Amino acid sequence: FNITEGGHAPLILLLKATAVTIYDKPASFFQDTPLDLQRRLFMKLSGTHSPFRARSEPEDPATERSAFMKRDAGSGLVMRLHERPALLVSSTGWTEDEDFSILLEALESRDGFMAVSALLCEGKGPLREYYSRLIHQKHFQHIQVCIPWLEAEDYPRSADLGVCLHTSSSGLDLPMKVVDMFGCCLPVCAVNFKCLHELVKHEENGLVFEYSEELAAQLQMLFSNFPDPEGKLNQFRKNLRELQQLRWDESWVQTVLPLVMDT
Repeated sequence: FNITEGGHAPLILLLKATAVTIYDKPASFFQDTPLDLQRRLFMKLSGTHSPFRARSEPEDPATERSAFMKRDAGSGLVMRLHERPALLVSSTGWTEDEDFSILLEALESRDGFMAVSALLCEGKGPLREYYSRLIHQKHFQHIQVCIPWLEAEDYPRSADLGVCLHTSSSGLDLPMKVVDMFGCCLPVCAVNFKCLHELVKHEENGLVFEYSEELAAQLQMLFSNFPDPEGKLNQFRKNLRELQQLRWDESWVQTVLPLVMDT
């Protein structure tokens, strides 16, 4: 190009560009959790939240026990209790993008058919107080709901099922909480929206629903014979384990780093 006195010629740069897609992946600390780490989390929560406390005293006072697991005092062996409630988890920022009345209505309609501890991990969004009041107005008989604050790496580690109520305002952003849950091999029930099928494969790694009645039927089907080693929950978990998905840092190294190194 030429620059002449008193004027400016346009500057045109031709750059070679390569477009790649890098998908959201779970951080490396989201993993299928060993029993002993689950035990520690349950014992920690049992000190502050009643749904995690043992339903009865162990025969041996030295045996450590929560509502879900026990550790034998002599051998140190950790095992899940067969007669335990199912543990359902959902994280939230308490915003209008998530309608938690769908989950509460589903739980209420199936209260007599399953024993569930629902763990709603607390955020600080504008609808927090509204949903807290709504939860306390419910009179569940066989379902317990608590709203603790948990670290990001803890909330999906020890549950039996994750529930996602995220509906994207754009219809284009996938829920990161489901990515994290899948990193822990945790199956999900997720409310449907435009592009959710890219992440949640119905009847493969979880279930997709539209309304509270549909979610209620899914919960009853998944939990009516809980814990069932041959049930859908374990099949979904097995499918997630076999997927062996990349973690975020591994995905970045494979996808983005080669482009950076070539520039």
